[in-house]
Amino acid sequence: MTNILTVKNLGKSFKSKRIIENISFEVRKGEIMAILGPNGAGKSTTIRNIMGIMYPDEGSIEFNGHPENTIPRQKIGYLPEERGLYKNVKVMDMILYLANLKDYPVKKARERALAYLAKFGLEGKDKVSVEELSKGMAQKVQFIASIIHEPDLLILDEPFSGLDPVSQETFKREIRELANNGTAILLSSHQMNVVEELCDRLFMIQRGKKVIYGTMEDVKNDYANFKCTIKGQNAPALLEMIPDVQRIEQNEDVTVLYLTQDVKIPTWIRQLPEELTIQELVIDRISLHEIFIDVATDQHQLQEGGVLNA
Repeated sequence: MTNILTVKNLGKSFKSKRIIENISFEVRKGEIMAILGPNGAGKSTTIRNIMGIMYPDEGSIEFNGHPENTIPRQKIGYLPEERGLYKNVKVMDMILYLANLKDYPVKKARERALAYLAKFGLEGKDKVSVEELSKGMAQKVQFIASIIHEPDLLILDEPFSGLDPVSQETFKREIRELANNGTAILLSSHQMNVVEELCDRLFMIQRGKKVIYGTMEDVKNDYANFKCTIKGQNAPALLEMIPDVQRIEQNEDVTVLYLTQDVKIPTWIRQLPEELTIQELVIDRISLHEIFIDVATDQHQLQEGGVLNA
């Protein structure tokens, strides 16, 4: 698969503070790549270096065969976390203005804008001022503006923030359709359930350094061990008899058993004590949300198999 964006050994400091260090990853044609990390981890700095808003102290950024650190901005779409539409400008004028900044043909931009407005339930809103729109409507307009010029690379920073569930589903379908049509997408979000559902690969940063990098399947297989949730009153001594358990968490009548990486689930189930009280039992993998919390809070309670690479 073709790499649209290649980030190599990126480093950036502000005065004496190191913000990102030795950051490397790729975003491939037709894939959705998540860039994750807690606040202050270095995500925004990384994105701003890719956008050319600031420049790295070390490393290089290569875009689809162009010389290092010369990103053709007309080939990139960007939806910033802080929305920035001019409030007193009509919707269509706003979209066409931003398309013109990307050297995109006005006639074609207008046709695409009308189609997208209809697709997002905003038909007839092209002559309405941005300030007259609801927050969700304005976010849809800004999303349209970020893709109106048919970018090769689309960077989405918290695209689902403030959207109702129906609008979230609309955005997810459109993002997946864009990827299916060949757009490379770099997505930053704190909504781990959406990332887990939507993204093909992920890159996680903590304190400016890479901690996890791989496909979603890799992360699940190599990092996210199984856990067993049992509803029922059980004594700690009985639970401690169960083999292949890394950690036990109890909250009243609900117990979560975090299992070792190499556990064989069918065999493990047969080893549960007969005395165990089970009203409900669920076995699943640790979620991406739990992995994120573990990394972000330095708990190191989950299985650590080293940095994943894909």
